[in-house]
Amino acid sequence: MPRSSFSSIPSHLLDATERRALQLLVVDDDATQRSLIGVAAKQAGHEVTVAPSVADAIGKLRSARFDCVTLDLVLEDGDGIDVLREMAEAKFAGSVIVISGMDGPRRSAARRFARSVGIELQSLPKPLDLAALRISLANLGKTAMGLPATHTWGGVAANAIVERHRA
Repeated sequence: MPRSSFSSIPSHLLDATERRALQLLVVDDDATQRSLIGVAAKQAGHEVTVAPSVADAIGKLRSARFDCVTLDLVLEDGDGIDVLREMAEAKFAGSVIVISGMDGPRRSAARRFARSVGIELQSLPKPLDLAALRISLANLGKTAMGLPATHTWGGVAANAIVERHRA
């Protein structure tokens, strides 16, 4: 079906095959968190690679292309900021979703640092709201296809939910 014929169909009714699967790197040293994020992303049709450490994340970022990175700020072998620095040096063009148990001001500081090096990021707190993660990934997938980043979850417009978690 040509793209122009989708204009009259609400985006939440488009067939899942019309959505673009993201290449996602999940960086978290907590195995449970990696699993939760990975399962949610895979169920949404995305390809998932995991990295349990700063060193592993940097190695994977150097060897493969990712559309999105979910990033914990506190890792056993360093800091999520180290990963953001590497991403900036590599001119990473994808999206970043910080998923951290750090307080709001620290997540905001990470966002400011990321912007200072040319990376736009979103932030979700732990414990992770899987619906908010799915919404963020769906919006990123739509943006990658050139579609508006307005997503509904269960028939409810979700922009307000995502905006609450970006703070």
